[in-house]
Amino acid sequence: MKNSKTYQLALAALFAALSYVVFTFLQIKIPVGGDMTSIHLGNAVVVLAAFIIGGPLGGIAGAIGMSIGDFFDPVYAPLVPKTLFCKFFIGVITGLVAHHFGKITKTNDTKHVLHWAIFAAIAGLVFNVFADPIIGYYYKILVLGKPAAELSLTINFVSSFINAVASVIVSVVVYMALRPALKKAGYFEQLNW
Repeated sequence: MKNSKTYQLALAALFAALSYVVFTFLQIKIPVGGDMTSIHLGNAVVVLAAFIIGGPLGGIAGAIGMSIGDFFDPVYAPLVPKTLFCKFFIGVITGLVAHHFGKITKTNDTKHVLHWAIFAAIAGLVFNVFADPIIGYYYKILVLGKPAAELSLTINFVSSFINAVASVIVSVVVYMALRPALKKAGYFEQLNW
C-alpha cells in the first residue's frame, strides 16, 4: 500500500458501489399511501465504510451510492438531496466517534474496539433515525400536503428505527470479522486519523 490515498479512494468507490447494490437490490419496499419507505441495509454499508476508510470519506461513499440508488428509482428520486445529507452525516458521526474518541484502529483490545464500534454505529444511526423522517416530513408537506406527510412520518420513523437496529448489528459484526485481516495486512498503519 505505497499510495494509501489512492487505495482509500478505490475503497470509497467500492463502498459507494456496495451501498448502491445493497440499497437497490436488497430492500423491502413498504407502500405508505402515495409514498414509499423501505427496510434495507444500505446504512450498514455507510457505517462499515466509516469504520474502514474514515468518517468523511465513508460518508461520501455511502451518500453517493445510496443517492444513485434513489436517483434511478422514480419513487425516491426527489429525495436525493435528503439522502446525500443524511448518509454523509451517518458516516461523519460514526467515524468521529469510532476514530477520534474510540481510536478503534490504534488498539489491540478487542473488547475496546467492539464497545466503541457499537457506540459509534449507534451514534451515526440515531442521527439518521431522526433526521431522515423529519427532513422527509417537511419535504412531503411541500409536495404532498400535510395529511400525507403525517401518515408517512410515523411509518418512516419505524422503518428508520428497524434499519438502524439491523445496520448496527450487521456493520459491527462484519467490521469485527474483517478487522483481523485488515490489521494483519498493515492497513491501519497507513491511516492518518
